[in-house]
Amino acid sequence: MSKVNIKPLADRVLVEAAAAEEKTASGIIIPDTAQEKPQKGKVIAIGNGKKDEPLTVKAGDEVLYGKYAGTEITVDGKEYLIMRESDIFAIL
Repeated sequence: MSKVNIKPLADRVLVEAAAAEEKTASGIIIPDTAQEKPQKGKVIAIGNGKKDEPLTVKAGDEVLYGKYAGTEITVDGKEYLIMRESDIFAIL
């Protein structure tokens, strides 16, 4: 798991997005310009939650999130998403 010096606040989580699919199931190579933004990733860090609302995800969980969820940030050359826990649909 990645080690990052970022501590999300409240109900926010830091997610490392999975790599975009480069081939279809049948083996057709997808060019960079046509690759879709991934909708799953790994939770790297979590906030403390809100009062009376503890977080249900934890660092290391694989999650599914909305297509346009979160804000993209770059730390030490790696790209991450920071989003509210409510933007996460499921834990895989």
